[in-house]
Amino acid sequence: MEKYNSIIWDLDGTLLDTLDDLRDSVNAALTKFHLPTKTKMEVRRFLGNGMLALVERSVPDGQQHPQFQDIYSFFELHYAKNSRNKTRPYKGLEKVLPELKALGYHMAIVSNKADYLVKELAKYYFRDVISVAIGESKGIRKKPCPDTALEAMRLLHAEKLSSVYIGDSEVDIKTAENAGIDCLSVSWGFRDNSELQASGASRIVNTPKELLEILKG
Repeated sequence: MEKYNSIIWDLDGTLLDTLDDLRDSVNAALTKFHLPTKTKMEVRRFLGNGMLALVERSVPDGQQHPQFQDIYSFFELHYAKNSRNKTRPYKGLEKVLPELKALGYHMAIVSNKADYLVKELAKYYFRDVISVAIGESKGIRKKPCPDTALEAMRLLHAEKLSSVYIGDSEVDIKTAENAGIDCLSVSWGFRDNSELQASGASRIVNTPKELLEILKG
């Protein structure tokens, strides 16, 4: 494997287990508008393309629903107030991330979440180890477009050959491909091994400890 010095992390399903808080906010919005709620597994399947896509997939008829904008606005406000109720870093990462920093890795987070939320969550959970966090905003296209990854690399002063993208979904695999950098897919998030393999994952990592050993070179 190449010797890397920069890591571009996905957020949801890779660094943070955000599923319970996202499900709760989706269901709060659906309940408010008298719509059927979603199971944890359904919400898990809907994740990967940002919050608008999550709500669109959760609402009957999606954006064609006559109250869709009101539903989405309610979800946004609810999640902004409740994004850290149950969300936690995946077990093992609390040891791996400081060690990667000690090894000299420069690290960034890129996400299809709203930019202000990405920065808020990154600061709250990872302020001592990750210096750059980029989310969805005007003028920068969402993943799988490479914009966020390329901007993160620019801010880290990272080269493509020395950078690796780490994520948990088909969106992340495609983002890394579009950015022209290597990708490590993790199976502890929102997609399992079979789903990652079907999406063309070049290498799948099953635990944070295994990931650390790979990145030690």
